[in-house]
Amino acid sequence: MADLGFRIKRNLKAAQRRAKELRLIAKGALSTEHPVMAHIIPIRRCNLSCTYCNEYDDYSKPVPVETMVERIHRLADLGTTIITLSGGEPLLHPDLDEIIHTMHSRGAMACMITNGYLLTPDRVKKLNAAGLDHMQISIDNVMPDDVSKKSLKVLDKKLQVLADHALFHVNINSVVGGGIRNPEDALVVSKRAIELGFSSTFGIIHDGDGQLKPLGGRERAIYDQMNGGKKKHFARLNRYFQDAIADARPLKWRCRAGARYIYVCEDGLVHYCSQQRGYPGKPLLEYTREDIRREYLTEKGCATYCTVSCVHYVSYFDFFRDPQTIPAVERPEPQKTLVQIQGR
Repeated sequence: MADLGFRIKRNLKAAQRRAKELRLIAKGALSTEHPVMAHIIPIRRCNLSCTYCNEYDDYSKPVPVETMVERIHRLADLGTTIITLSGGEPLLHPDLDEIIHTMHSRGAMACMITNGYLLTPDRVKKLNAAGLDHMQISIDNVMPDDVSKKSLKVLDKKLQVLADHALFHVNINSVVGGGIRNPEDALVVSKRAIELGFSSTFGIIHDGDGQLKPLGGRERAIYDQMNGGKKKHFARLNRYFQDAIADARPLKWRCRAGARYIYVCEDGLVHYCSQQRGYPGKPLLEYTREDIRREYLTEKGCATYCTVSCVHYVSYFDFFRDPQTIPAVERPEPQKTLVQIQGR
């Protein structure tokens, strides 16, 4: 149980973070000339091998810290308001704290997506000191299985460490789809997140090929139950997209990937997102506001069945403005998978 002094400090940090978020939201609403969110990969290697994931390997070296810092500065120069470290597993990077400090020092929201396995009290305190604003952990089941080891049984002690030591915001995302066997586990995971004082969101994941399948009967029942919960328990902003994903039905919307949302791979190339790697394929250090304006106005042929919730969230800034006047680019099938763990 956190002591009174720590709780006061955490509440102060939360108030400062909310003020920062409001400023960044206003910036995103007033101008379309900058990315709202960027995901950047500091290391492709992961210590797990979830069968639905196509975003990792078991051998890649970390991107040199000097290179990562240069890329963070470039994102900040483009006006990026939220920078999220993803992977692979970001906690495997030996210079993670310096990378996060750079994000924080440039005024961006410093965020990270992690599987949580490597969290310790000391590691969390270092993340506090570096200036991390937000952490997300996806927990896929209650008991580990051959689909995912990101289970509540394994991670509950890590969640308690976060509850006792984290000054940053923690969100726990529970899921259905992608081969998850017990969709009812999402309810247990979400309840535990709320008990520990975290926020809780709920998502539908693609399979190992990045493909979308409609939810089955049990999955759909859990989806409806989760979305019927109290508003403070579950994120509802994305319901417009989630309902379409649950039904695997097409949806017409203006995807601003490559402009308002960008994905920067370990090689420093800008892509639409994790599931559409290959275009624009331009080095981040050469990416300009002209590229942002072009991609902002470019239709995306993959948008109809998109499952990438981060792109969905960002799209709300520009949902009803600026029709996309540049046709979708004719290009080869996007890269769907990386070199995977041997035996998969």
